[in-house]
Amino acid sequence: MRAAVVAGLGAWLPPRVVTNDELTARLDTTDEWIRSRIGVVTRHVVEPGMATSDLSVEAARRALRSAGVPGAGGVILATTTPDRPCPATAPEIASRLGLDGVPAFDIAAVCTGFVYGLGVGAGLITSGIVDSLIVIGGDAYSTILNPQDRTTSVIFGDGAGAVVLRAGSADEPGALGPFDLGSDGELSDLITVPAGGSRQRSSRGIVPHGDKFFQMEGREVFANAVARMSASSRNAIKRQGWVASDVDRVIAHQANTRILDAVSAELEVPRDKFISNITDVGNTSAASIPLALAHGVRSGELQPGHKVLLTAFGGGLTWGATTLTWPTLSLAE
Repeated sequence: MRAAVVAGLGAWLPPRVVTNDELTARLDTTDEWIRSRIGVVTRHVVEPGMATSDLSVEAARRALRSAGVPGAGGVILATTTPDRPCPATAPEIASRLGLDGVPAFDIAAVCTGFVYGLGVGAGLITSGIVDSLIVIGGDAYSTILNPQDRTTSVIFGDGAGAVVLRAGSADEPGALGPFDLGSDGELSDLITVPAGGSRQRSSRGIVPHGDKFFQMEGREVFANAVARMSASSRNAIKRQGWVASDVDRVIAHQANTRILDAVSAELEVPRDKFISNITDVGNTSAASIPLALAHGVRSGELQPGHKVLLTAFGGGLTWGATTLTWPTLSLAE
């Protein structure tokens, strides 16, 4: 049975590092509060003039080198921060990678975007439309944050991660398992950038300054993130024919450490099976899962043969999960 198989992995973070001390110097918060409530110590941010495409191209190049292939049959970019509202950013990324004429498009599912991208990519491969794809999660979230908002500025970082998917068989390591994807648009205002879209532009009124930036209702998001990721994870595990105790490693969206703790408790999967890099990179939105995968490979926490659960939650609201047995592959630096 034809399946989509993970064949390469790449990740890239912009060089500039912002510490908690740098943020607390201008915001009404403390290093202790950020560490205890969110779990972040440092995060990477783009330099002026750097965009999501720059992060994504570098991550994709590394994924191609990891896979040992010169190119792929398409590009999917999951992002909330495209270079421009129009056109999509993925075609430019494909061009910069030398992939002329391939299908390339963006997916907007916020922090669930990478899992959605894997699902769409798997569908394109299993249907025979393409034989390979690069799926990228890339975000320059610092560009949409209000620098004076202490509730959001301390959480997020910038970065990109990518995988190469190729056609293969369902029983080989790296084959993506069944997906569980969902959404709830009635709660779309919990995670939002109010201004910049057709609704705001057509109103032609004065735009409140804060509406230009990312906004989030923290308490409601926390409760929904735990419930939705846990339920989606259970569905994906069941569809794969596993039980929770079969899972060797969980790569969950790195929203904050308390959410990871709560999902661990809900799933009854020990917390030490959750690979986490939020301390060093913050919440990187769509880049979160591929960056955590790369961290797991580098640290040795993620080994070939591990049964892996991927799970995420984001704006929309959106959520999703899938499974795979981790293949043998190396990172290209």
